[in-house]
Amino acid sequence: MNYGYVGLGNLGGHLAASLIRAGHQVTVYDRDASLAERHAAMGATVVGSAAEVAAASDHVFTCLPSPAVSEVVLATMMESFRPGATWIENSTLGRDDVLRLAGLARSGGVRMLEAPVTGGVHLAARGEITVLVGGDQDLYDLHKPALEAIGNRIFHMGPLGSAAIIKVITNMLAFIHLVADGEALMLAKRGGLDLKTAWEAIAASSGSSFVHETEGQLILNGSYDIAFSMDLALKDLGFAMNFGREFGVPLDLAGLTNQTFVKGRAVYGGQAQSTQIVKLLEDALGTDLRADGFPARLE
Repeated sequence: MNYGYVGLGNLGGHLAASLIRAGHQVTVYDRDASLAERHAAMGATVVGSAAEVAAASDHVFTCLPSPAVSEVVLATMMESFRPGATWIENSTLGRDDVLRLAGLARSGGVRMLEAPVTGGVHLAARGEITVLVGGDQDLYDLHKPALEAIGNRIFHMGPLGSAAIIKVITNMLAFIHLVADGEALMLAKRGGLDLKTAWEAIAASSGSSFVHETEGQLILNGSYDIAFSMDLALKDLGFAMNFGREFGVPLDLAGLTNQTFVKGRAVYGGQAQSTQIVKLLEDALGTDLRADGFPARLE
């Protein structure tokens, strides 16, 4: 199928590459032309705007940093979409944003499928990320082969807005686990344990988590390089806190984690790696969490 892809950053670039490797004809655009040129070497067609992507493609994927950017890109493409086009949004949006943007798309004859992804950039690079889908069944069925090209676990959560809720829940848990893992590793270090052995023991225990087994390695390496920023973490935690208020759920742990990330952004900046939230504890105690044998980036 002929797809377009707009937004070729840390995550979207890998998702677009997976579509190309699966044999789809793919037209790409990113405002950073160097990112698009890397896909040209894989066989993609590079164009000069999001509008040109929409004009050249049957359906268009996007992966963008915020709801505001998604809205701008959608508006840019609206006059160029082909009849019967689907807009497939890989970005993490709030449910209200999904429903509002779907309404804007629908007014121009375009249907939306939300398909945020979770699991990390390293899994996206391997085509093994988890895809959370919200939208009509017929659209899900139509685009399932493409979704299976970018990820190996696909969950159709229900109508539009459903994927936004579960994606925010998974990210909320990940950030809580990240702060908790930093505290656990610090207890091990200050308790005199070898951190490599402690990490392995936790990974083999009932206390393990996906975050410990992946991002924990980057903390112990000292690179913190997860390719996800403090700003993005706070965006997603903000969505979670809004759901808590809407659904009447007291999110005590999420609230504490949100405040910790506010402190982290104040100290290290919004573009700092989200894993650097653990550095707050390292700096406060003057104790680093380094250990040999851990990678600078996940493969």
